[in-house]
Amino acid sequence: MSAKFPKAKEEVIKYIKENDIQFIEIWFTDVLGYLKSFTITQRELPKAFEEGLGFDGSSVRGYTRIEESDMVAFPEAETFTLLPWRKNKSVARMFATITEPNGKPFAGDPRNVLKSMLDKAKSMGFTFHVGPELEYFYLKNSSTTPEVLDRGGYFDLIPRDEAIALRQETVSILEDMGIKVEFTHHESAPSQHEIDFRYADALTMADVVMTARLVVKEVSYLNGVYATFMPKPIFGQNGSGMHVNMSLFKNGSNAFFDPNDKYHLSDIAKWFIAGLLKYAKEITLITNQWVNSYKRLVPGYEAPVYISWALKNRSDLIRVPLYKPEKEEATRVEYRAPDPACNPYLVFAVLLGAGLEGIEKKYPLPNPIEENVYRMTEEERKARQIENLPGSLIEAIEVTEKSKLVKKLLGDHVFTNLIENKRLEWDNYRKQVTNYELETYLQVL
Repeated sequence: MSAKFPKAKEEVIKYIKENDIQFIEIWFTDVLGYLKSFTITQRELPKAFEEGLGFDGSSVRGYTRIEESDMVAFPEAETFTLLPWRKNKSVARMFATITEPNGKPFAGDPRNVLKSMLDKAKSMGFTFHVGPELEYFYLKNSSTTPEVLDRGGYFDLIPRDEAIALRQETVSILEDMGIKVEFTHHESAPSQHEIDFRYADALTMADVVMTARLVVKEVSYLNGVYATFMPKPIFGQNGSGMHVNMSLFKNGSNAFFDPNDKYHLSDIAKWFIAGLLKYAKEITLITNQWVNSYKRLVPGYEAPVYISWALKNRSDLIRVPLYKPEKEEATRVEYRAPDPACNPYLVFAVLLGAGLEGIEKKYPLPNPIEENVYRMTEEERKARQIENLPGSLIEAIEVTEKSKLVKKLLGDHVFTNLIENKRLEWDNYRKQVTNYELETYLQVL
């Protein structure tokens, strides 16, 4: 059973006093999705709720210039939870909303970006639910030459597998924090694992992703191993993804479900999928933001490369799972491109935004592609009008930079800072001389 914690300010203040919680960590992220934190004492919390906590935004990537650096963090009581792995068990955390000194929500806060998109969905009568599947690797240490713990494969149960204990400890901590885990298992590659979460509203789930990544790493550290969410840490093996299962609800019912449709999909679902397909290239910089992300997005490793949708086929970018085809609650859309090193606030925002654009403009949905897209020839894909996702970070940057939709969804501040950060990353990467180049060229050129 997941733990339950107070969700109102007065209840949180009472809880920390009665349970002698000494410290409260205040969490937020920068534009790239790195988790940031500062700590206050029990005594300071009432004031923090009322007045916020000032900090220097110029020190946070993608926030502000030094001449306009003052930011204020307001803890959100509904995100209160304990951090069970802390030794004295008297530390809690809350996520914060970042504002300018005048109280205006700060446009550079990724959490505020997602809130704005959720407000738009609400204005259309929808709530947005997501359920991500978080993949990662356990390694023996953080060496730049990765060493796996096991040689298992998909769903393998390996005798004396230390990763089983690591996963179980991780799930126990997450449940103690009030986070509902659906299941966990060994993934396809050696030492690769997955945790799936029971669906929730998108803002809660973005907080869950940030929390889970930290918990996985903390448990690994405490047990003498290393966990990484790097999209492709091992050459020749599958990379790690974060498939995102999505649905829109309206008046308490799943707006994606239509019992009379041959696919059991409503018009709303079809327009939503069509929007995702139309803008897939433009949002790839958000769903796959690192140089290394594009080492995963290559044919042959179960990662999506081609822009298509299907009901069963796992070679497509978008899949409509058929585990329970006639059950309303189970009807959902799975977007398979994101990797676990993304900024979940921005990813959920652009996925929702692209889907809502499809609904607003009633984009027509092409027929599903049930054949294996990887096995088609280039001519066959062209004949079926199946396009590719960007093949490298610079391709993704150049597509996104021209996207009016992504700029609208993220806002000028986040959009500009993200592009600048990603161009800098690409520039640093392209100057490197890699082992591949040395091994291939040094002795023959």
